[in-house]
Amino acid sequence: MQLDGEVRVMPRTLREYGFFLDAAGRYPDLRLIPYELNTPLWSDGADKLRYIYVPEGKMIEASGEGLLRFPVGTAIIKTFAFGEGEDQRYIETRVLMHRADGWIALPYRWNAEQTEATLALAGGRIDLTTPQGEAISYRIPNKNQCKTCHSLDGAVVPIGPKARNMSPAVLGRLESAGKLAGVPEVDHPMPQWGDDTAPTAALARAYLDANCAHCHQPGGGASNSGLDLRWEQQDPFAIGVNKHPVAAGRGAGGMLVSIEPGNPDASIIVHRMDSNEPGVAMPELGRSSVDHKAVALIRRWIAEMAPAAGRPD
Repeated sequence: MQLDGEVRVMPRTLREYGFFLDAAGRYPDLRLIPYELNTPLWSDGADKLRYIYVPEGKMIEASGEGLLRFPVGTAIIKTFAFGEGEDQRYIETRVLMHRADGWIALPYRWNAEQTEATLALAGGRIDLTTPQGEAISYRIPNKNQCKTCHSLDGAVVPIGPKARNMSPAVLGRLESAGKLAGVPEVDHPMPQWGDDTAPTAALARAYLDANCAHCHQPGGGASNSGLDLRWEQQDPFAIGVNKHPVAAGRGAGGMLVSIEPGNPDASIIVHRMDSNEPGVAMPELGRSSVDHKAVALIRRWIAEMAPAAGRPD
């Protein structure tokens, strides 16, 4: 692998990176470290295979419970797949590469024969059926759309690999591989998605962090909304409780606040998550269908809120 941070050429195919031992991307190089997230970004129900490559002699550093600090030359690789067993098909692989001049996000589209993934700067559409049985036009983001979600304070950054969203086992795996300079103490980890024993509020807040906060935070692409949906945000008003929309437009659906405690049917956040309509649906990128399980969770969370919750107007 030639990822020393000075590479300026965008490889035309995924195989040119040397991440995998085979052109079909089924056998990762031993220098790739697989990882999982406690609460992952939802993408139409796709399975995701995640890997981190860190150059020889370099280390990841932890900065509290937040985003890990990756050295120049790091590559974060994520393959999106649908189907199970022999019927599983790769749709796209996204590469987030840390070069000397910053991060760059590149999408690669797998061919129908599943033998090669080619750079897809313009993105693309693929007709498929989700695990929920819904026929959709799956969207591979173009290069600029990748940047939209990965942008913070005008720079491209990773989204998922935060210490609080990785289990001790995953962090320990990175440390054992000699790629993490000490496992950080995480006092407030995000719960495992699907853990029915976790509090409803924790599951809901973790979902919003993983799926919405990369844009809805100070410096994010949707900071003009005034919402801050990060896991660590403790101000109910900042996460939308009794908060009037700033820039929702018709996306508000005639509703007055992002979250009305005790009343999910009057909460803009539920209305937008439960829609596929352009200009209304949220997130606006990264999905072509509704995450019904998540909508039910957010509804339950809001329904359980005391009506007086949040900061008064």
